[in-house]
Amino acid sequence: MAEQLKETESVLKDVIASLIDGQEGFKDIGEKLKDETLKRYFLAESLKRASFKGELEDVLIKEGVQDAYKETGTIAGALHRTWGDLKAKLGGDDHTLLETAEQGEDKAKKAYADALKHELPLPIHQLLSTQAAHIQTSHDYVKAARDSRK
Repeated sequence: MAEQLKETESVLKDVIASLIDGQEGFKDIGEKLKDETLKRYFLAESLKRASFKGELEDVLIKEGVQDAYKETGTIAGALHRTWGDLKAKLGGDDHTLLETAEQGEDKAKKAYADALKHELPLPIHQLLSTQAAHIQTSHDYVKAARDSRK
């Protein structure tokens, strides 16, 4: 049982790190977008990622993990945001920012796909599946928005 808890903790912490990256990425890009509809969508998605993160942290706490998570994303996520900031400062338009966002969404999809490969307790698997479906929908929206601005 202790081994299952360690695996669950590790899997959820990886997804949480991805969610932190997404939360910060959506906020950063949302603040730079010129299109007001996209700006609102991105800021709402940032809040959604924070909500997903909170749900997973609650699971960890209920599972008995004392230090649920420290506020940090991944190094790759930080580098990705820095690259996006640089593109924006060099005159990146909404298409360029959306391209950066889609790359981030690809990473989020992968984090969920990797997590769902593990044998997790059913309620946790269901929660991750529900969140993964939203991540896929968000990815598709960002991709369509990017493609419409070519």
